[in-house]
Amino acid sequence: MPSLDYERATELSERLEQRLVESLETDFETTRRAVLGGLGLAGGAALAGVGRGNSGDHDASSHGGDSHGNFGAVGEYRDLDFDPHEYLYQFNTGRGEQENVPQDIYEEDGRTVREFTFTAVDTTITIAPGIEFQAWAYNGQVPGPTIRAVEGDLIRVKFENLGRHAHTIHPHLRNLNPDMDGVPTNGPGVLNAGESFTYEWIAQPAGSHFYHCHSLPLKEHIHRGLYGAIVIDPDPERVAERPEEYCEFHPSQITDELRADLVAEAKSRNHEYPENDAVNEMVMVMNGFDTNFDGGNEVYAVNTRAFAYGVGQTDGRGNWEAGETKRPIQLDKTQRHRVYLVNAIEFDLINSFHTHSQFFDYYDHGTTLLPTQKRVDTVMQCQAQRGIIELDYSNHESGLYMFHAHQSEFAELGWMSFFEVV
Repeated sequence: MPSLDYERATELSERLEQRLVESLETDFETTRRAVLGGLGLAGGAALAGVGRGNSGDHDASSHGGDSHGNFGAVGEYRDLDFDPHEYLYQFNTGRGEQENVPQDIYEEDGRTVREFTFTAVDTTITIAPGIEFQAWAYNGQVPGPTIRAVEGDLIRVKFENLGRHAHTIHPHLRNLNPDMDGVPTNGPGVLNAGESFTYEWIAQPAGSHFYHCHSLPLKEHIHRGLYGAIVIDPDPERVAERPEEYCEFHPSQITDELRADLVAEAKSRNHEYPENDAVNEMVMVMNGFDTNFDGGNEVYAVNTRAFAYGVGQTDGRGNWEAGETKRPIQLDKTQRHRVYLVNAIEFDLINSFHTHSQFFDYYDHGTTLLPTQKRVDTVMQCQAQRGIIELDYSNHESGLYMFHAHQSEFAELGWMSFFEVV
């Protein structure tokens, strides 16, 4: 891989992050326009004609040493309670995948039950190196833990509110019991500090889904961090029996070949089938943070930490000499890659996902087993919209491939990332 590509990517990452962090540190009353103005003053090289990588030209004396390779003059993230690189692959299925998520899996009345314990807490999270945000969080993390089940399972969430404000959990699922909707008007309503309730939802439909607090004011409870992803895997046996529910064809149009294709796709999405092992699956929750609480976001990210999937110092062969907390997402070109994408942003009408040098298939909400959009390189999502992205880099040369929001403002303020194809 050309080392120059890595040097330029490192320089770009450093310049963008340094300007963002310095703007936030200097004046938390700044508006996002002022932050962008600061980026503009850095000159065109920060965004376009990035020269040969020489990240040592920044003054790092006030930040404890040479900044080269550290992805910005402010250095690596020091708060390791949450790692966006680990979060990509953390699916909680009831089998104890996360220490901070008590969980279990068992059979009850002929149905698989996946049980989880959630708490709402007030906490402080790090959204950029040295920049903290006062969050409300499920199990102390933003985004909240990813729940994964198979359609037809019972998801049981024992929820306790340990925060100062009233909270709920509202699922974007086909929920048949209004008492379990997690809204102020139904069932237990909002749960005040110290109160608890057990939510139960049937895992349906198959797809990429969302949960969040539904207390008022909604914009604050969601923006503060009370949200997460739910992945419902399709049941291949059900797909074989009712294939028309997983595609846009009438039952009379379902051929044996199409049925077999749908079942094969369902197996590749179901974590209990060996076919799923061949797919690299990731969860990406697009979010933003209003650091001065003026009703507009100053920081944008995927999985909370600005520029977390940017470029640090590397030998150009996939071995990172720096980047313990900030580095590209490494993709094996021999694998198929799947992204469960969720938009949790507040204060902005839409968010987007754009890949460089690549086109992908997109499954809106993930509720179909055939793409709703084929061969696109950009998708838009409104708040709470979600979907599945299927990526194939088998024909690409090894190296760095950028992906980001195609709202330029979002990309410059943190939502800019790289895949490293190897």
